[in-house]
Order: sequence, then structure tokens, then C-alpha cells
Amino acid sequence: MTIAQICLLIACLLPIGCAGLAKSKGFGKRRRDGGFDNNQPREWLARLEGWQARANAAQANSWEALPIFVAGLFVAHQHQATQATVDLLAMGFIATRLVFIALYVADKASLRSLMWVAGLAACVALFVVR
Repeated sequence: MTIAQICLLIACLLPIGCAGLAKSKGFGKRRRDGGFDNNQPREWLARLEGWQARANAAQANSWEALPIFVAGLFVAHQHQATQATVDLLAMGFIATRLVFIALYVADKASLRSLMWVAGLAACVALFVVR
């Protein structure tokens, strides 16, 4: 398994981690006491506030960022790009996504946007790397 493939697996798991953060408010509580409502999860998540609402938004953004990363890796491998370069770009994407999520939860919008652009740049680079 290449480093890029490991990064792909991590990227697929990031939204699930964000969902866990968002739902953590309801862990250990009964539904009637404000605990997570698995019967109506989207409605429950929509009522979150503060950092947990931002964690849920980071989850959505993580799903949105995944297709271009997957496509970039696919194209880079199709072009038989140098694996070391692909690995570096994939690690750069994961690093920016982790920082992006942390900044999103911390409500640091400008820095978060900068990380989003950096992650997008890593994905675009995967399309043109040789």
C-alpha cells in the first residue's frame, strides 16, 4: 500500500471523525435528555450550536472535498506520476484537511479558508504532476 493510498483511506475517514465530534454532545445521554437521536439524526444535528455545529459543517465539507482528491489520485496514477511526488501531495492534502477541521471547530474562518485553498491546490497539482 502506498502512502497516497493510506492518505486516501484517511480522507475517507475524516468525515466520520467530524461526525463523531459533532455528536459527542449527545454521548451517554438518553434521547429525551438531549442525547443523540438516531431516529432523526439530521434534525438533531441541525439543532447543534457552537463548536459542535461547526464540527458538523466540517463533516459536510470533508465529504465535499473527497471527490476531487480521489479524482486527482486517479489521474496521477493514470499518468504514472512519480510515486514520491504523489505521496507528498497526498500527505499535504491530509495535513491541510486536519488543520482545516481544527480551525473550523475553533471558529477561525480566515485561516480555515486558507487551508481549504491549500488543500484544493494539492488536489489540482495531482491532475498535472508527472
